[in-house]
Amino acid sequence: MQSDPDKLIKTHKQLIHSEIMKVVSHTQREKDGWFINSIMIENCDIPFKYKRKTQHKKLNKGQRINLTYYPQTETVAGLDFETMKVVRIKIS
Repeated sequence: MQSDPDKLIKTHKQLIHSEIMKVVSHTQREKDGWFINSIMIENCDIPFKYKRKTQHKKLNKGQRINLTYYPQTETVAGLDFETMKVVRIKIS
């Protein structure tokens, strides 16, 4: 079943949808049975993060993707960091 970003945004007003974003880097690591993915996007200093139960296909530098996400704050060692939590990712 394909998810429609417009339908998601109508249901959840805090979501943001961006298209044709250029990947600068993509890393994956395993933690507690989950694969944690972090993506850096061109002209954006905030990491986009998501997790999967299985390893996700590696995104290459320069690859274009569409993302649906919302901003969140993550606390690490007592410091707050802004991240973007990805709820939908598709290769453009």
